[in-house]
Amino acid sequence: MDKNKILSMSLLFEGLPSDHLDELTDIAIEKTYSRGETIFFEGDEGNGFYMVGEGKIKIFKLSPMGKEHILHIFGQGEPFGEVPVFHGWPFPATAEALVKTKTLFFPRTRFIQLVENNPAIALNMLAVLSLRLRRFATQIENLSLKEVPARLANYLIYLSEEQGGGDEVTLEISKGQLASLLGTIPETLSRIFGKMSEEGLIKVNGKVISLLDRPTLAEK
Repeated sequence: MDKNKILSMSLLFEGLPSDHLDELTDIAIEKTYSRGETIFFEGDEGNGFYMVGEGKIKIFKLSPMGKEHILHIFGQGEPFGEVPVFHGWPFPATAEALVKTKTLFFPRTRFIQLVENNPAIALNMLAVLSLRLRRFATQIENLSLKEVPARLANYLIYLSEEQGGGDEVTLEISKGQLASLLGTIPETLSRIFGKMSEEGLIKVNGKVISLLDRPTLAEK
């Protein structure tokens, strides 16, 4: 894994000069996790944050009854667990590898020292956290105000934009994980996929979904 390349392509460190990237590369510790392996648990000490180098991870919380609700799914170049970095509080959720995953770990103390010397890093981090806050606000709105078909339609459009803006998207997670992300159950999600297909809104071919009627999906 090319640490410098991963850092340079990340939104968190975008635009930083090469000497700053070299300093970040020096403190980044490579860690590898098997599929299903926990990276950190909710309540663990926030002693640093991570970035996905290869693979994919999910951030989730468990209800008192043990039901899992996925908050985020992150892929290559995306940071996670960065919220506790500055105040030192515990991690607010659990992180788990969805596939074999390589991460870069940035120890809190050494990272803060870098930020103090290079304020541009802090500005980039503020931009990423602002983006996360907007994503959370949208997720809360979807879960509290919209029915499941509208949540799915919004997610497919979001995924399309994330994957380049085309009318064909690839689900990189299982439908069970997608159901959790949308706050429903797999059976309900399958029925909605079927109904949207019958209505000519989408066409499902395994993990590839064609958006046949984007304007109607956007109105849901």
